[in-house]
Amino acid sequence: MKKLFIPIGGGELKNKTTADIDGAICSLARRRSSDGHRPYALFFPTASHDSNPYFNSFRKTYTSLFDVKSDVAILTKGLMTPSHVREKIAKADILYFGGGDTLFLMKVLEESGIKRDVTEAYERGAILTGLSAGAICWFEDIYTDSLVPGEYKPYKGFGVFPGAVSPHFNSRPEFLSVCKKQGYSRSYAIEDNAALVFEDGVLSGSLSSGGKAYSIASDALLSPIPAFSGEENA
Repeated sequence: MKKLFIPIGGGELKNKTTADIDGAICSLARRRSSDGHRPYALFFPTASHDSNPYFNSFRKTYTSLFDVKSDVAILTKGLMTPSHVREKIAKADILYFGGGDTLFLMKVLEESGIKRDVTEAYERGAILTGLSAGAICWFEDIYTDSLVPGEYKPYKGFGVFPGAVSPHFNSRPEFLSVCKKQGYSRSYAIEDNAALVFEDGVLSGSLSSGGKAYSIASDALLSPIPAFSGEENA
């Protein structure tokens, strides 16, 4: 079974703007179930400082719309112990990280040790996905205004996946010049309501709920990423 990573560039779960992408993720999880069990999706609202309304929006999409069991992992506020969260991760078919403060998300995942559990779950076959902050943190280089709102700069991500990335590319076209200035050899630009699909760490295509995704060459030339068509082999 191929390992799947599906970073989403942005969108609104509350308004279901990413529903086509979410539906594809749920369909992939269902197809990958060897015993036909109902997929289990674990949502991390960490980047939004564990917002409960955010989880409610996730559940209304993944459970109400796509019949996937939804659960939440709370890493702040002292509401769940790390061991409790690890138990949830161990049985998850989908690990979804919400948007918000990218650097805060990375700090919490690193300091809690949960980052290691997430990457181990990904290695064993759980679909790793997320939106905006929850999507880009796994890359080598990230473009965000997480430190100072409105001041977008390149930062180092976790480096689980190579390359530089910007979410919300439809409102951050300057990322092209950033890539050229930084000399990135591999970059991705993901618009709102668009996603990339990586199989075993290799880019396999894109998903869309109205947005587009691009790869960026070293000379800052944009290339649209074709639609993902490998569902039957995932």
